[in-house]
Amino acid sequence: MYSKYFTEEHNFFRQSFRDFLKKEAVPNIDRWEETGQIDREIFKKMGDMGYFGLYYPEKYGGLDLDFFYTVIFLEEMQRINSGGFAAAMWVQAFLGAQHLLKEGDDRIKEEYLVPTLSGDKIGCLCISEPFGGSDVAGMRTTAVKDGDHYVINGSKTFITNGVYSDYLVVAAKTDPEANGRGISIFLMDRETAGISATKLNKLGWRASDTGEIGFDNVRIPAENLMGEEGKGFPYIMQHFALERLIMAINAHARAEFALEYTVGYMKDRTAFGKSLDKFQALRHKLADMMSETEMAKNFNYSIAEELDKGLYPVKEASMAKLLSTKIADEVIYGCLQFLGGYGYIEEYPLARMWRDSRLGPIGGGTSEIMREIIAKMTLDGKDYKPAAN
Repeated sequence: MYSKYFTEEHNFFRQSFRDFLKKEAVPNIDRWEETGQIDREIFKKMGDMGYFGLYYPEKYGGLDLDFFYTVIFLEEMQRINSGGFAAAMWVQAFLGAQHLLKEGDDRIKEEYLVPTLSGDKIGCLCISEPFGGSDVAGMRTTAVKDGDHYVINGSKTFITNGVYSDYLVVAAKTDPEANGRGISIFLMDRETAGISATKLNKLGWRASDTGEIGFDNVRIPAENLMGEEGKGFPYIMQHFALERLIMAINAHARAEFALEYTVGYMKDRTAFGKSLDKFQALRHKLADMMSETEMAKNFNYSIAEELDKGLYPVKEASMAKLLSTKIADEVIYGCLQFLGGYGYIEEYPLARMWRDSRLGPIGGGTSEIMREIIAKMTLDGKDYKPAAN
């Protein structure tokens, strides 16, 4: 299919990555979904192929490719029907790693970013807290300077790769009285004394490990502060635009795959002497769902293009996440209905897809938070700018 966003090289990459996933991931997906643990070997294989470094500079082991290679990376992972596997991979590639790239010094980049992109180290990003959720400025985790160390106490929750990762990128308050202006970003090795992790039992994203993390007088070297002290909030905010676009792309790809599967099912399944795709009520509902998915996809592509040009599309990325995750939920719900009783059976893909999709309007900032960001920008004249690194 023609698209102004994808070249022949993009299409070749799509097919090669699809083949890689079919060989290396698909045979293991059901086992990972059942155990809630993804083999470390797949991280290394992904890293060796350069998939974690698509959007990163060559000096750190990346490939320095345009963002539409990342779009393909995200879309193809949705086609193998494991939101948990996809999340573990894109969290590895972007969440903690973006902070390493933007705020880490040369030592941190060499010791942590390089092995992250190669798949030799697994990372996670710890921001959300049990008492705060989307309220980043209200976090309670503290980091107190003690000589040439910081002592960190508190907890984080809903952390993807939070149990089995090798290091943690952690937001904590260095000035509890300064609200959002008192947050800083730190790097921790997993084996540091005082860190504990408990795996959460989730409705969906079953393959990924999602943890609640505790910090009990965790002492880390002062050199593990990333960027400037007190600048953590703008650092976090500037990376949220990328995370929200990622989740929007995941959503349209998830909806598209659900529709593709459902169309095949409708052509094969018969009722009252004809295939399901011949019933007008179903045909027209399908037409609505396809139209909404296509609109979301092309809107997301336009924002990806802006991001690739170095722009900072906060409002548009928030809109994309809000609408794309809503559309994906509705589309997948509708597709499950088309399958009737089989949609409710675990052997059919829609049951897992429906559970996985439900996290879309929650993770990475809830839909309610997206609406407030959009309202602040359109009604109150709020202007979000990237942090100065």
